[in-house]
Amino acid sequence: MSRRGAGTRVTHQALPPAMRDAVDEFAAHLAQVRNRSAHTVRAYVADLVSLLDHAVRMGCAEPADLDLSVLRSWLAKQRTTGAARSSSARRAAAVRTFSAWAHRSGLLATDVAAPLATPKARRELPVVLRADQAATLVEAPGDGGPAAPGGAGAPGAATADDPVLLRDRALLELLYATGARISEVCGLDSTDVDHPRRVVRVLGKGNRERTVPYGLPAQRAVDRWLAVGRPALAGPESDRALFLGARGGRLHPTMARRIVAGYARAAGLPPTSPHGLRHSAATHLLDGGADLRAVQELLGHSSLASTQIYTHVSMERLRAAYRQAHPRA
Repeated sequence: MSRRGAGTRVTHQALPPAMRDAVDEFAAHLAQVRNRSAHTVRAYVADLVSLLDHAVRMGCAEPADLDLSVLRSWLAKQRTTGAARSSSARRAAAVRTFSAWAHRSGLLATDVAAPLATPKARRELPVVLRADQAATLVEAPGDGGPAAPGGAGAPGAATADDPVLLRDRALLELLYATGARISEVCGLDSTDVDHPRRVVRVLGKGNRERTVPYGLPAQRAVDRWLAVGRPALAGPESDRALFLGARGGRLHPTMARRIVAGYARAAGLPPTSPHGLRHSAATHLLDGGADLRAVQELLGHSSLASTQIYTHVSMERLRAAYRQAHPRA
């Protein structure tokens, strides 16, 4: 599905047959050939359905009828809904990707989106925790903090050996230690952890695998979870999953986000998500003198440009410290 107009929806099935076939083939290309994530495929397909519905209303019956004026008209209509610049940039990227693919596939005589200008998304600096705040967050479960996922429990509601507390501590420590995405950490199997070398094997975007080291606090937390906590939660659905939910299945990223947000809230910290911990880890690495390309490799960024935003974060922190401390700032 995709949004249309002021919030109404158009379905894939409402399109003419030639348009529907193009959507199905493009989705398969993104997933099977380009190895795009399920989230990216859903977003691009939703944008394409919206575009083709708009094209039909302008008199197009099949993909071959698309031209630059139709694409620009659709993008202009999307901007009238007040979409964020990042959404507009993604929609333009989806159109350009589809147009190039359709041209190669013979559905379009030319790549009609080639001259299309892509709006640049405004990149805001991520909000990061201070090092002491990050330490407070990852250590919260060990302090008898909220025992229920998402911080629903009251402080002191569980013992130090409670399996949920042990899981939460290991989860928070590993997120901050590795800077990995929440989907990557929730997708880990127990066999992905190399205990002697103190590294974890992570499967990132585009099925790219990387090896990320972690420190002693994370090692202790993960070892304790595997020795005491995981056996208490394990069940028929556990398989080899490293982190488990309360019912024994693999921990879902949505629940993991609630866990992080709940402990941050209970500790009186700024609103924090797993991605916020990733931002914090990257910034603290650079603040500590880590090489930018090393941080790129640790985070699994395909482009150095994605990592360079953290240099701006560090510079802002440097400026803030200078303004606060220098007598002539």
